[in-house]
Amino acid sequence: MIIDRLIYRNIRLYRFALLSLLFLIAPLCYGQDFDASVWDQQDSSNSSTINHSDWQVILNTYLITDDPSGVHLFDYPALLENMSERQRLNTYVESLQQLDPRKYSRDVQMAYWINLYNALTVQVVVDAYPVESILEIHKGEEPGTGPWGDVNATVAGIPLTLDNIEHDILRPIWKDNRIHYAVNCASLGCPNLASEVFTATNLEQSLEHSAKDFVNHWRAIEVIDEAFAVKSSLYHWYIEDFGNSEEGVVKHLLKYANDDLATQLKEFEGSMDHEYDWRLNGPTSDN
Repeated sequence: MIIDRLIYRNIRLYRFALLSLLFLIAPLCYGQDFDASVWDQQDSSNSSTINHSDWQVILNTYLITDDPSGVHLFDYPALLENMSERQRLNTYVESLQQLDPRKYSRDVQMAYWINLYNALTVQVVVDAYPVESILEIHKGEEPGTGPWGDVNATVAGIPLTLDNIEHDILRPIWKDNRIHYAVNCASLGCPNLASEVFTATNLEQSLEHSAKDFVNHWRAIEVIDEAFAVKSSLYHWYIEDFGNSEEGVVKHLLKYANDDLATQLKEFEGSMDHEYDWRLNGPTSDN
């Protein structure tokens, strides 16, 4: 019920207010001294693909997709306890780092970067577990800033952070706002971690599915009444990817909204707030 959600929202916002504040005021790490053009290369004549089967095994085993909340949860403690499966994840991440994605076609590249981002995020959380929020994980001195500015991979001899992958490679090269639905930040407020690995073959279908899945869940947008709605902070932080205006955001939402949501959005003339739930998307989360 809407009333229950409002009460719950107030509780969770209070609980994570400090962490979220620290995240928002922390200096942005991506884009500094990073030459994105280095990665804007491809070999369209290369028809070979990249093997993501180990990542698919991890997802099949530890991703919980039937939670009543509609949020995909990840069983971090179970993976932590299984040394052979942890090694599978580590080997997969290492194998991707041994490749130079620029030698592949564009679609193979995009799938490569999305899968690497998501696998790295899971690896980072598992290595730090237990934590209540990914914001608690960081290598620097600034608390509550998360791991996004930490170097956690090296590809073609170039050290990379998660921010580099998302904001310096994926977003500027592909200029596709559905990337926000594909990369997962291990939080309840984030779009779902996809249950199927991204590949050149399923890329378009998977991006569309991820967009529709999130837009039609109340984490993305919830119209409380005719005067007030709450949207995901994703649309606030990265508004430039969604038309650079609230009207542009609504237009984007309408593209993927089901009939009921579309009707609500078309009739809505009130104001929109935004929020994000930074609690870990683990199996014990009270979501």
